[in-house]
Formats: sequence, structure tokens, C-alpha cells
Amino acid sequence: QGEAAEAEGTPERSYREQLDYLNPIAQPLASRKLTRKLYKCIRRAAKHKQIRRGVKEVQKFINKGEKGITVLAGDTLPIDVYCHIPIMCEDRSIPYAYVPSKSDLGAAAGSKRPTCVIMIKPHEEYQETYDECLEEVAALPLPL
Repeated sequence: QGEAAEAEGTPERSYREQLDYLNPIAQPLASRKLTRKLYKCIRRAAKHKQIRRGVKEVQKFINKGEKGITVLAGDTLPIDVYCHIPIMCEDRSIPYAYVPSKSDLGAAAGSKRPTCVIMIKPHEEYQETYDECLEEVAALPLPL
């Protein structure tokens, strides 16, 4: 039962319940619909090995000037582990958004372990989904 739910991408806790666990810097937060779209995009990107996963890796590729959508988990604590990533993204005008759950984020990436940040790279196999996500993430208001 649990395995099937995970494979389906249905979270153990609902989107609304997950919001109770957000840390103070989780802005801009993807809506429930956008969160679903991002997970879908991540799943497809993972199939084509087009994701960067984890703070170190994402940070390295942002520094190298790689483009993509950065997705951060809003329930990561302590925030010190990744609070510099949004600033790096802003400096390089890379769109980013928070989703509520690091375990769902990890699951979408096809990993059993939770992950606090993922970068989705563009790829023609899922360009449409990617562009949709990109547009919606870019439209989110940045925190002041």
C-alpha cells in the first residue's frame, strides 16, 4: 500500500497538512497545482537523468552557470543548510520555488531518501511540461 502510494506520487500528508511544517524562508511557495506539476516534471527529468539533486550538487552547477528550475523543500530544517541557494538563484536569475515536502521531493526524483533541493534541467523530452513550470515559477512573487 505505502509503496504504491509513493510510486503514484500521492503524498502521505495532504498539501494543506504539509504547510504546517514549513520553515520561515519557504517563499515563494508553489501552489498545490504547481507543486504537482513540478513533481511530474522532476519525475520525467529523473528518467532522462536531467536533474541535479542535493545542496552541494545544485550549488556547484549554479556556480557553473547551468540553467534550470530550482525546487527547494519548504520543510527543511535547519534552514542554514540551504538558505544561500535562493540568493545564488536570484543573482543568476534562475527561477526557484519551494514545495512543501522534502520526502515528496525526493520521491519525485526517484529516491527513497528525502532531498531538500533539486534543479530541473531543460530537455526536449519534456520541454512542454518544463516550459509550463518555468513560466509559473517565474511568475511567482519573490520574497522581499
